[in-house]
Amino acid sequence: GRGATKHRRGWRRSNTHLVTMSMMGNGGPSVLSQGATEEKGEHARLSSFVGAMAIADLVKSTLGPKGMDKILVSMGQGNHVTVTNDGATILKSIYVDNAAAKVLVDISKAQDDEVGDGTTSVVVFAGELLRQAEMLVNQKVHPMTIIQGFREACAVARDALEKCAMDHADDEVTFRKDLMNVARTTLSSKILTHDKHHFATLAVDAVMRLKGSGNLEMIQLIQKPGGSLKDSFLDEGFILDKKFNVGHPKRIENAKILIANTPMDTDKIKIYGARVRVDSMQKVGEIEAAEKKKMEDKCHKIAAHGANLFINRQLIYNYPEQVLMNKGVTSIEHADFDGVERLALVTGGEICSTFDDPAGNVLGTCDLVEEIMIGEDKLIKFSGVAKGEACTIVLRGASSHVLGEAERSLHDALCVLTATVKDSRIVYGGGCPEMIMSKAVEELASRTPGKRALAMEGFAKALRAIPTIICENAGLDSSEIISQLKASHGRGETSAGIDILTGFVGDMDERGVTECFRVKQQILLSGTEAAEMIVRVDDIIKCVPRQREQ
Repeated sequence: GRGATKHRRGWRRSNTHLVTMSMMGNGGPSVLSQGATEEKGEHARLSSFVGAMAIADLVKSTLGPKGMDKILVSMGQGNHVTVTNDGATILKSIYVDNAAAKVLVDISKAQDDEVGDGTTSVVVFAGELLRQAEMLVNQKVHPMTIIQGFREACAVARDALEKCAMDHADDEVTFRKDLMNVARTTLSSKILTHDKHHFATLAVDAVMRLKGSGNLEMIQLIQKPGGSLKDSFLDEGFILDKKFNVGHPKRIENAKILIANTPMDTDKIKIYGARVRVDSMQKVGEIEAAEKKKMEDKCHKIAAHGANLFINRQLIYNYPEQVLMNKGVTSIEHADFDGVERLALVTGGEICSTFDDPAGNVLGTCDLVEEIMIGEDKLIKFSGVAKGEACTIVLRGASSHVLGEAERSLHDALCVLTATVKDSRIVYGGGCPEMIMSKAVEELASRTPGKRALAMEGFAKALRAIPTIICENAGLDSSEIISQLKASHGRGETSAGIDILTGFVGDMDERGVTECFRVKQQILLSGTEAAEMIVRVDDIIKCVPRQREQ
């Protein structure tokens, strides 16, 4: 060995700059080119665990009814400020450098897209699993063994969760009560917690109108600063955030609506960079007259559809507007794209861009179009629309930040409700399902031989961490309450959970704390898979992109 070291030393002296680069974290020369760094083995695992746990600790304090909010300030132009409690929003907005942390950000995004709520819980759960995995790795348990234990534990926990789920889809009254409870539980950890009854009613009404189609496009949320959160209301029909053009009737009954996306402006020749040379003013007049004629023809075509309301996505000049008006067609210009799409959905019309064929274009219908005032603003309200499924929720509030957060919270509630309508099973909240699952996992661990059992115990501990954190955020004595909760589950009280308001263990059935089964299941599965992925890491390579050659 001595000769080898001597040889290596001499070699090191000659290439010092190269070697110092490659001696970081791993012995021997590096195969990677300059500017690339590699972390191996323990280093890599440590940095990925630490990064993931840091992300989990970041959103930990927003969990539960007593969770706190975060202010996110973007340092770009306009210093845009968001105040939020929604895990996915927080993680989407922060820029993470750590590779493992990115995995957690992704699962919270996936959770947001899939079921809409539980974004914080899924990150916290994955972080806790990693905390347990780190202890096991330090005890020299192989990562694959840990993963195997997690896998088996996850399967058992899922069965336990399915056993404790309830289903009231057949009984409409009970099901509506369930939906109300689910909505209230979701909203209680958000800014709307004080008016949660009011907002839960709004959300349930809106979702019930969808009749199980689960298409959230149909529910429109409009934010109008002013008033207080209690003044928010649900309006059946559709509200477009626009004004009628000047001199048009403010109220149309039995409207037939033509929705279009077409240019209605004409004093420019539309060929890019075209130049027309004329030898007299007369010719200019002729060109203008020709354009005017073209526009007029278009307007006649539009009027031939027999519509009495023309809504266009682009702007409409005064002349076509006047022609349409003489024909008795009211026009609205510059309706935003989402508005036009939704309007077409709601009124049963189609968006058209050519008008040669009046039979082929489907008109939308609605009973009454009128202008209403909300706060300072005038909006146009379409009531009695063809598809009775659509509705608009108008949010009022003190400032744009409050409104933004209210919209996010309400969106979460709506997502959860549609998920519940699709899969009508519900479970109790307040840490109750987590305790049932951890109990099942611990029973499995006590029967399993070998090191896998350690991983299973870790899994059970991670499940119990969620109720623990809910308690800690409320400033309660978490270890005391969790052990009491564990004891009452051991005695067979399967609906026991934490009652945050009194600070003791309570019966979740009486409190009406229920959650959607899909959300819990998704948290369990996504969290386990993400943790598994991070535990598998043993090498991190960072590379600078290739330089372009001059």
